[in-house]
Parts: sequence; C-alpha cells; structure tokens
Amino acid sequence: MKLANRALNISPSPTMAIDTEAKQLLASGVNVISFGAGEPDLDTPDYIKEAAVIAIWAGKTKYTPVAGILPLREAICRKLESDQGLKYEPEQIVVSAGAKHSLYNTMQVLVQDGDEVILPAPYWVSYLEQIKLAGATPTVVNTREENGFKLTPSELEGAITPRTRLLILNSPSNPTGAVYTGAELALLKDVILKYDFSVISDEIYESFIYNGLKHISIASFSPEMKERTIVINGVSKAYSMTGWRIGYAASVPQVAKAMTDLQGHSTSNPTSIAQEASVAALNGDQGPQRQMVAEYTRRRNCILERLSGIPGITCITPGGAFYAFPNVKSYFGRSYKGRLIRSATDLAKILLEEAHVAVIPGAAFGNDDYIRLSYVCSIKKINEGLDRISALLGSIK
Repeated sequence: MKLANRALNISPSPTMAIDTEAKQLLASGVNVISFGAGEPDLDTPDYIKEAAVIAIWAGKTKYTPVAGILPLREAICRKLESDQGLKYEPEQIVVSAGAKHSLYNTMQVLVQDGDEVILPAPYWVSYLEQIKLAGATPTVVNTREENGFKLTPSELEGAITPRTRLLILNSPSNPTGAVYTGAELALLKDVILKYDFSVISDEIYESFIYNGLKHISIASFSPEMKERTIVINGVSKAYSMTGWRIGYAASVPQVAKAMTDLQGHSTSNPTSIAQEASVAALNGDQGPQRQMVAEYTRRRNCILERLSGIPGITCITPGGAFYAFPNVKSYFGRSYKGRLIRSATDLAKILLEEAHVAVIPGAAFGNDDYIRLSYVCSIKKINEGLDRISALLGSIK
C-alpha cells in the first residue's frame, strides 16, 4: 500500500519518543527520572472533576455544536477580556480537541502551497510539522541565547519575503521559557503591520509566569493587530487537564467559520463532558491554579540553582512555562566510556541509558546545542535527577 507524500514527510515527535522510551524503562523496573514531556504532574482540581461527573449523570454525553457549547465559548470570551482586554463574540471562538488541534486547524485554513511561515527557533516540535502538512514552507529564524531566545524586529524583517503569510509567536515559550515584554511585542507589531501578514499567538503557558513578569498578548495592541492575530490557548496546562483535550482559537469571524467548517469534517465537536468540565475550570475557583504556579516557581528556582553549579552549563532564566533549556555545547567533542558526544542528541541518549535520566535533545526544537528539562516533577526528583546528570557530566573526558 502506497502512502501519501504528506504522510511520508512527517517526522515523529522526539519528545514523545523519549517519553515512550523512558516509560518502557520504568515498566521494566528501571528507576528513571524523567524531565521529558511537558505535562503537569499535579492533579486536575476536584471541582473540575465534579463538574464532569455531574455532566455525565445529567446526560450531557451527546454531540455538541462543532465549535463548542455556548457556555464554554462565553466563558472563554470573558476570560480573554478580563485577562488580556480582548473582546470577542462567541462565534469568534472555536473549541477543539486540545490546543495542538487548534493550531492544526489554524494552519490548514490560513496557508497553502507556495506560502511561507516564519518560525523562530528554538520552536515547539509540532509547529514545523504542521506547517509542512499545510503545504507551506517553514522559514526558520534562529534566535540567540544572548537575546533570551526572543525574535528581534530586525530578525523578523530579514525573514520576510513576498510569500510570507504567517508568523508563529509562542510566549511564554516552549522550550526556552522566554516571555516577550510589552515593549518587545510592540516593535514586532510594527513590522507585522508594515508588511501585512498574520500571526498565530500561542499562549498556552500564559498562567506560568515568574519574576513579576506579565503575560501580554500581541493581539491586545490595536484593532488592526487583533484582526491579524489568531490567539491559541486551552485548559491543558493551566488546570492540569492535558488528557481532557480542550483547546481553543480566537480570531476574526471568517477565520473562525473556516476552522469550524474544517473541524466539522474531521473531528466534529470536542468531547462534551470535557467541555462541561472546562466551563467549571474557567468560571470556578482559581486558587488551585495559583497554588500550582507557586509550586512550579519553587521547582524552577531549584533546577536553575542546580544547573548553575554544573561546570560548562549555561542556562537562561525562564520567565515562564515550566522548562529549562541549558546549553551543553561545552561537552561536545568529548567522550563518555568511549562514546563520542557530538551533539545534545548524543548526550541525551547517554543520560537515558547510563544515568537513567530522560531529557529532550535540542534537535527536536531546532537547536541541538541544548537540552530541555521539564520541571513538572517533585523537588526530590529534580534533585535526584540533577545529581545523576552532574555525576555523569563529571565523568566525561
């Protein structure tokens, strides 16, 4: 059976591959410390679970409108207005099976063969594949560690061609934790308006902000910028609801309609019960969410302190999300037990096989001089994992 070219050109997710291998080792009895997948380890708050149970017993187990139930879209509108000053109507909101699905829908309706999409690197792994699946060409712009891995106006302008249709902006960022300030976004906004293209603003980590920083959506700068922006968000990270699969997109009416039409011929509506639970999440007590951010602040500070004590490692301070992205290039060209380390991919394999620590090599994100460590595990596991990493790196010749 012959596969379509689009299927042949898909690269498997390295983050999921590492996570799968780590879980296989765990299942075989190996004590693996995983800094792999970006999935909050804290449980979904009880009041959200209770809302799902009530929905089941109330018989809310049938098809819903393709774009999501009205109470959820209304709750999303209230959230966007109260948090970002962005006013949308429910018909401008499309609820999907996770933010990844929202991104896929957006890409499918906005770009096509011959179009170019500007993608700052390091980038989340699925952006690149989704651009290719839509038939467009990714224009990867390598950002710099000394700039906090944030795209500058000159870097953006230098990547623009007559075929540019879209920029993907992720703040707070996966994998770097970078958070764009209002001043930085304002300068990017000027370039975007000058050349008149659209922006996907992936804001899924907006709740996880540290050091007194504030999350700002680029859509909030002006009506003109809002018209060119598709805001992507969801409940997965903020409420530890990854498995519930609820994400959403906010955009102008014609884009929202196109995404709804596309979704109507693929998945139809996201799960009815998860939608009801998401209404409770957005409308309910935000205390558990604040407690989760406080806990991740402690973990972030712990992992940064431990990394700073390892010779040859540099790591920017992540302003948001829950990832550290240390530079490990100083270990390249050296060996561990006769195994030459040429890249972060080589180092990640050695860490998993020899130290039983799972990290994601930077190749997954467009820069193999780095590894990503997700600190969605306990302080105890963070310390044990960094003990193992430090010991192994100290044995590299």
